[in-house]
Amino acid sequence: MMTGNEQEGGTPVGAGAGGEEADAARAEVLARLRGLERASRVLEPGTTARKRLRRAVLAESERFLRRVDGLHAFQPGDAAGLLDLPIAERGAPLAEVMELLEREAIRPGGHPASPGHLAYIPGGGIYHSALADYLAAVTNKYAGIFFTGPGPVRMENQLVRWAADLVGYPAQAGGSIASGGSLATLTAVTAARDAHGLRGADYARAVVYLTTQAHHAVEKALRIAGLGEAPVRHVDLDERFRMCPDALARAIARDRAAGLRPWLIVAAAGATDTGAVDPLDALADVAEREGCWLHVDAAYGGFFMMTEQGRAVLAGIERSHSTVLDPHKSLFLPWGAGMVLVRDVGALAEAHAGTGSYMQDALRADPGEVSPADVSPELSKPWRALRMWLPLVLLGTAPFRAALEEKLLLARYFYDEVRALGFEVGPEPDLSIVTFRWAPAGVDLQRANAVNEAIVEAIRADGRIFLSSTMLDGRFTLRMAALSFRTHRRTIDLALQILREQLARVTG
Repeated sequence: MMTGNEQEGGTPVGAGAGGEEADAARAEVLARLRGLERASRVLEPGTTARKRLRRAVLAESERFLRRVDGLHAFQPGDAAGLLDLPIAERGAPLAEVMELLEREAIRPGGHPASPGHLAYIPGGGIYHSALADYLAAVTNKYAGIFFTGPGPVRMENQLVRWAADLVGYPAQAGGSIASGGSLATLTAVTAARDAHGLRGADYARAVVYLTTQAHHAVEKALRIAGLGEAPVRHVDLDERFRMCPDALARAIARDRAAGLRPWLIVAAAGATDTGAVDPLDALADVAEREGCWLHVDAAYGGFFMMTEQGRAVLAGIERSHSTVLDPHKSLFLPWGAGMVLVRDVGALAEAHAGTGSYMQDALRADPGEVSPADVSPELSKPWRALRMWLPLVLLGTAPFRAALEEKLLLARYFYDEVRALGFEVGPEPDLSIVTFRWAPAGVDLQRANAVNEAIVEAIRADGRIFLSSTMLDGRFTLRMAALSFRTHRRTIDLALQILREQLARVTG
């Protein structure tokens, strides 16, 4: 009699030729798995290998920091040598990689870490944030959803609340920390669009009001948000390059009379070109009267509200519906942090709602805490808040305030001194940007523009400081932006010395 596990002849089911083949196949798979595990183990270096890697990276960073005060703010180069080491099956020696990194990636181009980087809007790079980024990358905590990342999410919300209090927003305000001002602006524009109930058929009649001083990220955000058809009005500026509230009111009245739908006003709290701060209180009056969403671009100027002067200059921002502040600008963090704040977090949540069935576990666990993924476009989100939280809790806000007050004073100092050199200066600085140009009497505009362009190019070739330029009313204009935490009076004096040298060269 055969049992249930046997076939005729007493051979167990699964044995024989077929069973031997299955066993051989299984053994082959197991052997292959062991081989692949050994080959991939290099991705998880041991203690000795970690020390070696860390020692090389720290040595490079220390070399950089020891010479940063004297580092040229701009060094020519195109980094083409990076292509000499292609991505290949086998890795390259550590020493060779670090040497290539220094020569071809770190050395050429602008150096925002240099105190002489006075161009554009300099980024920060405080050391505490670098260490925070290291910890965030090693622990690799997910910061998008509270369920899986309660610490990173609660930390981000704490920072959002701190910034909202700084702006003066109410308790129901909310936001997130994005990769920068561009994504933060897109997030705010999307919330504004949906809060006003705009649909595709409305876009061609939905009018946006800004000025020629608005950052190009705003119009880019409008296009990405599907509002490329929306009419954009460039409102008249006053003599200080600020939006004129009366001109805004007239523009809105004309558009309403034409059957259009005004809905968004974008004001600047520190324009990139000139540093100008629009009259926010007066613009808020217009927005309130006309039922428009007021967005304030404070990416550069926002954290100056930590100072008494900044609070006075930015008065009225608390009445806006949304704003953007970049910690990697006026809070001195490394590149990659832009905050969006909306006075009613519900507008963000409605505009960015969405989930998937794979998220059902997280949805069942309602912590009563806003998750960044629910109020922004980002789902894959790094632990970005740590780079802001760690320096603030370790150092307190006092040194940040002192550094910002110093930059305000440095701008006034430079403004007075560069004028004394004979340069024509723009408006007195609202914050820490000064505009100026060589424009002696009797020199036509074309000649003056050519000379100012030659000056900025000669300064860039010199490399000790880095200035940038812009065009204002057809005039080639030089800019000085004092924002690096390493920029002090000796740097400004060096800039004035170099300008004096260039002026002598031009006029000699």
